[in-house]
Amino acid sequence: MSKNIGLLLLLAVVLALPFALRPKAEFSGRADDTVVIISPHNEAIRYEFEAAFRESYHRRTGRTVALDWRLIGGTSEITRYLEGEYVASFQNHWTRELGRPWSATVQAAFSDGRLPKDAPDEAKAAREAFIASNVGCGIDVFFGGGAYDFISQARAGRLVPLYREDEPKPDWMDEAVVPVKHAGDDFRDPQGRWTGTVLSSFGIVYNRDALARLGLPDPVRWADLRDPRYLGQVALADPTKSGSMNKAFENVLQEKIHEVVRARVESARFATEEARRAAEAAAVAEGWSEGLRLLQAISANSRYFTDSAQKVPVDVAAGNCAAGMCIDFYGRQQVEALSRRAGSERVAYVSPPGGTVFSVDPIGLLKGAPSPGPARDFIEFVMSREGQRLWNRKPGTEGGPARYALRRLPVRRDAYGEPGDAESRSDPLEAPYAIAEPLVYRPEWTAGLFSELRFIMRVMCLDAHPELVAAWREVAAAGSPPEAIAALRDVSAVDYATAGGAIKQALRAKDKTAELRLARELGERFRAQYARAAELARAGR
Repeated sequence: MSKNIGLLLLLAVVLALPFALRPKAEFSGRADDTVVIISPHNEAIRYEFEAAFRESYHRRTGRTVALDWRLIGGTSEITRYLEGEYVASFQNHWTRELGRPWSATVQAAFSDGRLPKDAPDEAKAAREAFIASNVGCGIDVFFGGGAYDFISQARAGRLVPLYREDEPKPDWMDEAVVPVKHAGDDFRDPQGRWTGTVLSSFGIVYNRDALARLGLPDPVRWADLRDPRYLGQVALADPTKSGSMNKAFENVLQEKIHEVVRARVESARFATEEARRAAEAAAVAEGWSEGLRLLQAISANSRYFTDSAQKVPVDVAAGNCAAGMCIDFYGRQQVEALSRRAGSERVAYVSPPGGTVFSVDPIGLLKGAPSPGPARDFIEFVMSREGQRLWNRKPGTEGGPARYALRRLPVRRDAYGEPGDAESRSDPLEAPYAIAEPLVYRPEWTAGLFSELRFIMRVMCLDAHPELVAAWREVAAAGSPPEAIAALRDVSAVDYATAGGAIKQALRAKDKTAELRLARELGERFRAQYARAAELARAGR
């Protein structure tokens, strides 16, 4: 009997242990206030900001708060989710509260921030009704992603000002603290509907053991990844699912366009300004094609296109791939994890000099937020000097994170050069605002083609990936004969003019069959092109 009782007690302890050790933050029902956050951020970021904010909130207000994280995937999935939720919510408001009939015109117009002046009256009424309403999606805060996604959300009317008009502007809205733009990129919204919270750049994470096996040197520039010896050894994320990977691809294009512009325009003299502008336009178009060719070659070396950008450094660390393109902090975190656990230095990370711009991961308050007060408090905490210290201080240091080294760079200028930085910061030598010659982002070159770039990478590299890899293997084995290389590298079907013309029109068409039709046509063209390149390579052996 006593033995059975002992076993029962042991079983009870085992069953109760997970609940006893469960973080208090998960018991949102016991908190005085709750903030619902949708985010692509990883567990480490969520843990550190939740723990620090709960303590700060209680200290300041005497109340408890819980953060209810909604995790549905990357930024692209979040964007689609928000669009769907706001459509359903506004349809309910339009039909039930306003008693108006729902139509395709209303659905297309209510979130259209570029509605033309000559739009139908029904469309204008829908847009005005949405802006005047408090329609929401049941979520308070959108935290993390890219500036492009937040600009789109703000334009649609799904983000509202982060501070109330009757209150003084927060200190982070000072240009000396967080600039509106830096090196050509958007760091915060001039109208205060979103702000960058932390800086991101892009680079290459690589496995030294795998490189030694392949006889390759450490990569330094994006172009290093097109070496045929990387065949099947490059890890990439799917840009249609990962906004960060698409931004990394855009960095490659920006670097190539800058190279061509410097060579063809900045080093030349022109008789007139009109001639200079014409030369720059031609250089931009040529740089776009050169950038696509580089992305095509890197894609040909890729082992896969994963749905999760976080998988890239993990697979590189495991030796499944020799190198991969990733966000800087994914690479740094993987380096730190291996160093901390095993003292290993086999994994390293590099940001290509002059090949990457600093962009921001923003935060915004969603329209119709259920708890706007606590939500604004959370946003203010993230932007405060206290919150900013969490991004790059070492765990256990004063003001630093409790458990995880986040290895990210704060967006506030005054977060750099604080007393004790050398000892307390994880990356004390990183000074993004002090870089002498950063890659200057020129939004007029590629920002308007961000969605088009996703589409192009899909039809050129993802959908035709087996054929691309097979052609690249044949071309490399044949010693890269010129005819085969020319066939493989033909990007005329997705050149700069086509991207801003036919492709843009198809993506913006109300009838989605236009996009599907174009995707099928281009996919078939690239498959045939790659098969032709492989045939020419075999014939040239």
